[in-house]
Amino acid sequence: MIVSKKIVLHFPGRLVERPIVYHLIKDYDLEFNIMKASIIPDEEGLMVIELRGNQVNYDKGIKFLKDTGVRIQSLGQNVLRNESRCTHCGACITVCPTRAFKLDTETRLISFDDTKCIACGLCLKACPLRAMELHF
Repeated sequence: MIVSKKIVLHFPGRLVERPIVYHLIKDYDLEFNIMKASIIPDEEGLMVIELRGNQVNYDKGIKFLKDTGVRIQSLGQNVLRNESRCTHCGACITVCPTRAFKLDTETRLISFDDTKCIACGLCLKACPLRAMELHF
């Protein structure tokens, strides 16, 4: 079975110059798409990727990352909407490239599907009340 998941990788400073993603491709036959990255030598690195492959190889690749010292988070737990701030103005709908926001035409409320989110940050900039939050 093929699995595809969006994850956040946190690299300790000692690992940022090692070819870790290369090993995911070569040793575990996984495909990846880098959606966001911030890697600076001798500092913690951060990479948001979509990782794809068969379930067995995916699980082995994740184990390799953890054993190497990379901290892994699911992407969905990083993008949150602060419901107490949101006024459902719709500014987020117009900028979201993945259509993670949807307008209910009857209630006029905006829903957010974090499984579609790629953490691009456009909604954070568009929201006048800063109801969208990104936590890495």
